[in-house]
Amino acid sequence: MSRFFVSACVLASALVLGAVAAAAPALAQQQQGAAPATPPAQPPTATMPYGPPITLDQAKRAMAAAELEAMKNSWQVAIAILDSGGNLVMFHKIDNTQLSAAEAAQGKARTALQFKRPSKALDDAIAAGGGGLRLLALKDITPLEGGLPIVINGTIVGAIGVSGALSAQDGQIAKAATDTLAKPGM
Repeated sequence: MSRFFVSACVLASALVLGAVAAAAPALAQQQQGAAPATPPAQPPTATMPYGPPITLDQAKRAMAAAELEAMKNSWQVAIAILDSGGNLVMFHKIDNTQLSAAEAAQGKARTALQFKRPSKALDDAIAAGGGGLRLLALKDITPLEGGLPIVINGTIVGAIGVSGALSAQDGQIAKAATDTLAKPGM
């Protein structure tokens, strides 16, 4: 390496350190004067009790709605429905869906069921950094959008997980399924 290159690196490092040192007092003042952050609101399902397991008929209706949404948009996905005990009730994989989607769909459903909230909530917490990074220490979670608790009559009866398209598309398919069962009389 040339002396010029080494000198330039030393100078650049000194400038960066100087900028950090100059900004630190201002940052400390901002943090001291800032109001305490309010904790994020709990999703409505977080305090709901687990209910009786989803019936096969209910799972079939949810699966039909999910498949319809996927087919309408030409999305190749895997769809998993679990009951309130975490048991697989129904699983469908659309032709030519990537192989990894099968495990991911079940993982998203399991994550939504165990945490009583959309799997996207964990995705968002991790993306925000800070304390949300603690979630990375948990075993067997799938913190990706596409998993939703299934709620009927105010109780969590199961969960659905969808994988294979973009995460937002997986979430759209799962929502179509849960919306079908949320209608009165379902």
